[in-house]
Amino acid sequence: MNAMQPLPLLPTMGVGSYASPGWFVSGRARMREGDFGSADIEEMFEDATRLAIADQIEAGLDIVSDGELHRQRFVFEMFQHLQGLKRIAPARKLGVPGYDMAPHFAVESAISAPRGLGVAVEFRTLKRLAPGRHLKVALPGPVTFAGFTTAAGRDAADVIETLVQIVRAELERLAAEGADYVQLDEPGLAAPPPGLTPADCIEAINRTFAGFAFRRGLHVCFGNNAGRPMADRDILRLMPALVGLKADEVSLEFANREMAQVELVAELARRFDVGVGVVDVKSFHLETKEAVAQRIELCLNHAPPERLRVTADCGFSALPRALARRKLIALVDGARLARRTLAAQ
Repeated sequence: MNAMQPLPLLPTMGVGSYASPGWFVSGRARMREGDFGSADIEEMFEDATRLAIADQIEAGLDIVSDGELHRQRFVFEMFQHLQGLKRIAPARKLGVPGYDMAPHFAVESAISAPRGLGVAVEFRTLKRLAPGRHLKVALPGPVTFAGFTTAAGRDAADVIETLVQIVRAELERLAAEGADYVQLDEPGLAAPPPGLTPADCIEAINRTFAGFAFRRGLHVCFGNNAGRPMADRDILRLMPALVGLKADEVSLEFANREMAQVELVAELARRFDVGVGVVDVKSFHLETKEAVAQRIELCLNHAPPERLRVTADCGFSALPRALARRKLIALVDGARLARRTLAAQ
């Protein structure tokens, strides 16, 4: 195994998901038609994961993920691991894709995940394919799972607590596999499930993370289904809840909001490290490295470099791979420019 290199100032990383190669999209369609055997499927997913990791390493990312290609649609395909739910047919099936077309589920009976959520197995593959690298594994948190369920006639707090325990069980599996950096993705915080406030959501996230020794990160965005948000993109309204977070890191989207409210990084950085989104994954516009460096420098006006991590606004899954690769390179090159500026001061 290669010796682990220490992280530099302003370490770069993706949020979690990565863009799919075109052949992989086609292969998944054929897989659903029953054209592939189990060995074919396993090979296809491993080859795609190898490419996702290679793109990150070639771009120069300091922290690598597996690209989440086993769960291409973020939280939605993870519902296959949950029992006690019934899928609700969308009221709209025509036209542009949107959150009203996304999978939603009704709670029919006690929710369970008897075989886990599958993330620990994915992490095992990541370790094998990216030895000697700093690794991060991300998975949806309980609030986001709850946000796509309808619990009519059931206590929302009970549903959330069940989901907290399911996610905690997966975190325990990850800890047993040696994961030292785990991120919960919670766009659900920006649009809480009915009956819950943002403060309630943070309490659920804190219960999910409680007692784990690995680095605990929380990613909060406003949605990225087909590159579209789902919530009011005001970070200030979330601050009273966010300051109650018990974790090591929080990451937020800034680039697609033209770096609005970046001054809030100061308050957050007094409590934990902040992953700042400085590349816009909801736009086909390709940032220059100079533009990325300028965004990082704006963040440095409000927090010391030791408190910042450099990332994209969200995962790259809604972009074509060729553009995602170029945005990754801009992210890394922009961080290098910002480091050089710091070193010259």
